[in-house]
Amino acid sequence: MAGSKEIRTKIKSVQSTRKITKAMEMVAASKMRKAQERMRHARPYGDKIRNIVAHLANANPEYRHPFLVKNEVAKDVGVILVTSDKGLCGGMNTNVLRLLTAKVKEWQQEGRKVHFTAFGNKGFAFLQRFGAKVVSHLTHYGDTPHLDKLVGPGRVLFQSQQKGEIGSVYIIYTRFINTMKQEPVIEQLLPLTADRLQEDDRTTRGGWDYLYEPDAKTVLEQLLRRYLEAIVYQAMAENIASEQSARMVAMKAASDNASNVIDELTLVYNKSRQAAITKELSEIVGGAAAV
Repeated sequence: MAGSKEIRTKIKSVQSTRKITKAMEMVAASKMRKAQERMRHARPYGDKIRNIVAHLANANPEYRHPFLVKNEVAKDVGVILVTSDKGLCGGMNTNVLRLLTAKVKEWQQEGRKVHFTAFGNKGFAFLQRFGAKVVSHLTHYGDTPHLDKLVGPGRVLFQSQQKGEIGSVYIIYTRFINTMKQEPVIEQLLPLTADRLQEDDRTTRGGWDYLYEPDAKTVLEQLLRRYLEAIVYQAMAENIASEQSARMVAMKAASDNASNVIDELTLVYNKSRQAAITKELSEIVGGAAAV
């Protein structure tokens, strides 16, 4: 059994760790509320612009933007990977990277090369370790996503698809479900598809199209650019909300585990101290009896 002094040192060490995890839990809870509010504000706009673009992909305008046309020649794939800058958020980043690894293996088996844009230090470091082709990246983006910082790195893959260098672009991020649950998702950004349209939607019955003013090319150029920016921004907002929620849960679990360890060490310390006292009393009684 360890000595009393060693046990006291361990108890103080675990108590210090618990103070840190408790503080991080409270900070994450504070940031989580703001992140969830920002994410909920971004969702309606993102869902609406997704539906509009899905209708455009199903329509037949006089102008077909390159983002709307499937490239049968280019096989390469572009992936926007969204992870956190910091760790200590449970298995959130691990789940996203596991999904990415599985998809990359499928594409490589089909003979397709993958180009990456990394948002977040964890994903960027992961891609660098495996020698992936990273064409652009953004790290240390903070707790609040800023659109002007996101546009530049994301535009590299979009321009490559528009030029016909890559055939499709995907985005992988963590979608916020609730405080206790976040799930990794992969979503195709380019070329645009009509998969989001519901089968019972009345607008899908028969051919139809929007009216464009001043012309289809001008409207689609602006709309599709806003669509891509909105999806990337929403993905970042979802990921940040998921990160803070996962970190709060992980730090709470760490604090609870630290409390359990302290209780166990305290019990061991008390037993050790009681054994020492009993031994001393036995020696005193034995010495008195001998006298």
